[in-house]
Amino acid sequence: MVLILAGLAVGMTTAFGLTRLVASALYGVQPTDPPTFLGAAAFVAVVGLLASYFAARRATKVDPMVALRQE
Repeated sequence: MVLILAGLAVGMTTAFGLTRLVASALYGVQPTDPPTFLGAAAFVAVVGLLASYFAARRATKVDPMVALRQE
């Protein structure tokens, strides 16, 4: 979760800083529209959490002795 939040912080800061570059490509949406920023951040956070959850769940099903033998 820490990596997801760090990535979101860097990404949101960069996106906010680059709004002038993409302002001409947006139609009907302001470059700094809060619902759009929050919606995109929430989507990325949910996808990151789901990816972490499924990977961790799969890892817990492996027998530790089998994993150690393969190392």
